[in-house]
Formats: sequence, structure tokens, C-alpha cells
Amino acid sequence: MMVRTGAQRLAEDRGLVPDGRLGLITNFTGVLPDLTPTPVALRAAGLPLTALFGPEHGLRGTAQAGASEAEGIDPDTGLPVFDTYLKEGQQLDELFADVDVLLFDIQDIGARFYTYVWTMYDCQQAAARLGKPFVVLDRPNPLGGMKVEGPLLQPGFESFVGRAPIPLRHGLTVGELARQLGEATVVTVDGWQRESTGTGLPWVPPSPNMPTPDTALVYPGTGLFEGTNLSEGRGTTRPFETIGAPYVDDRFVPALQACDLPGVIFRRTWFEPVFSKHAGTPVSGVQLHLVDREAFEPVRTALVMLRVLNELYPDDFGLLPSLDKLWGSDSLTKALEAGDDPLDLLPSATTPADWVRPGVLLYEGLLDEGTV
Repeated sequence: MMVRTGAQRLAEDRGLVPDGRLGLITNFTGVLPDLTPTPVALRAAGLPLTALFGPEHGLRGTAQAGASEAEGIDPDTGLPVFDTYLKEGQQLDELFADVDVLLFDIQDIGARFYTYVWTMYDCQQAAARLGKPFVVLDRPNPLGGMKVEGPLLQPGFESFVGRAPIPLRHGLTVGELARQLGEATVVTVDGWQRESTGTGLPWVPPSPNMPTPDTALVYPGTGLFEGTNLSEGRGTTRPFETIGAPYVDDRFVPALQACDLPGVIFRRTWFEPVFSKHAGTPVSGVQLHLVDREAFEPVRTALVMLRVLNELYPDDFGLLPSLDKLWGSDSLTKALEAGDDPLDLLPSATTPADWVRPGVLLYEGLLDEGTV
């Protein structure tokens, strides 16, 4: 069975959402399986779409991490485009004043610190304050829907890379996340199974530093390197698959290979980032090569990499304050500083059913109330 996204289903059946002026939170990943942009498809289907709202990186995706695009008019539809990035509370309420129903259609990658889900959460909260329906046009989780890795975010460590207690690799679709985090109606995906580690759709890079499905799979782990003094590969053609620093030498890869981590092999590499950490400086490091996507464990792999770096380069390896926000607590920082094994921090939860509220899961054969 071919995958039919929530957006495609709505384009085929406009009765799936309430009547009224529709505002669509989306970006360049909001496309139908034939790559028609969702706003274009919904307008062609006669839906009363009146405004578009973009997240980090902007509607078109031209902005790098930590930035968004200027507001203006979408040339494909003639609709006004508003920027939601880092807006909260009254700012969002004012943005949504002239729409009756909020729709969300953005491709997530299944990692807590990927900001699109927190744009969804903030907009969902605004809809609740305004008494307006919030509808998620659901999409597959490209990491699959059966595996969970990493701890829940702890109180006191909330930020725009984690506003609520979900694991690093959460195992949910955006629609399921919306149900876990608040009130939402979900237009579900047809033809996707939780066991899949893929979307069944053409891969549209969800952000400038997420070029391939392999990047997405390593990201819940190697994204933690943003909280260290190593380059996480930004400014290269293989971000998050390539990790390095000037002090890394020929001991690193053999030490990793000796750990016998499943689904991945390591290759020593040299690179010079063109921006971000160590920009313009040749560095040595490692590239992760995935050889078994089903067996690979991104968070476990990253924790072993951090442990090995801590052991090999105690005078050079350094942590940044942002690591606590990425991990969701200060336990990882404390473990590394004490020389403890960070693998001891991994919780026992291994599937979404271990941590979500009852009635949240949509792709186990039961469609709960609020699903169409």
C-alpha cells in the first residue's frame, strides 16, 4: 500500500477539517507524495486557506540553524507568510487572530531537539488559548515508530530544543506527539507501519543540515556533539555523520571499533568546516557509516563516542552549557565530568508504549477519538 499523508488525504477530502478560514503552519517539507506543495494542493482543492506560517529555516528553507526568513507573500499561492520562529504567547496569539482553524504540516525527524515539534507545540498552545481547532496533517516518523532511546527531559531544562518530557528518540509521529502534548485532531497517514525505518516518501531534506535519511538516523545521538567542543560536521557535506576536532588523533577510530557497536562502522576522516565550530581549520575525526539501520542505536553510539573522547583526551575534550538542554538534564555533564560511564544513564523505556499516555498511539490498529 502506498503512503498517503494527512495532507494528501485532506486535499482529496476537504471535509476532514472544520469549516472556516484555515491557517497552515508549514515549510518546504510540506509536500504531497508527488512533491506538490501542500499549500498549492489545498488551494487547488478549494480549501479556504488564508495564511501560511513558517518555522525555523523559513518557509523556503534558505535560513541556516537559528534563523528564519523574512515575512512576505508566497509566490506559489499569493498568501501572506508569517514567521513563528521563537515567538511565544501573545506574539503567536496575534499572528493567528485572523484564522479560524490552524493546520500543521511539517516533516519531523523523530528527535526531541529538532525544533519543528516545538513550533507545533507552541502553536498548539496558542490555538488552545484562542479556542481554535488545531489539526495535524500527519506524516511518518523516518526513524520508525517502535524504538525509543534516551531519557525524558527533566523539569528546569526546558528550552526551544525541548519544552516537555519526551525521550531523545521519541518514536512518535507529529500527530501522536500533538496528542501526547495537548489537544489536537489528527488526519492520519495511510500505508505507514510503525516497524518502518523510512517514510515511504521522497526524501526532502527537512533542514539545511539534514541532507540524507542516514543523517536523520544518527542525529538523535550525534546531535549531542553540539554541546561539546568538537565539530558536529556543520559546514561539511555530512553534518552529524562527521565528528571531529583539531586534537583528535589516530587512537579514536580503533577505540570506537573495539566497542563493537551494532549497525555502524567508523572511518577516520579529515575535514575543514566552512562555517560553525572550527570553521576554516583542518580537523581530524570520524565518519559514521551505517551498515544496518535496524540494529543501529544512535543515542547509545553517541554516548560511547563521548566516553571514549573523555578517556582519550581529558585535557582537550570539553563540554558546553548547551549539552544540558540537549540531553534534557545535567546528568550527562555530571557523568562525564566524574569519569562515569554515560551508558548507565540510559532508561529502560524502549518503545513508545513505555512512556506515552494511554490513547496516544495511532498506528497500532486502533484509531482513537480525535482521529479522522
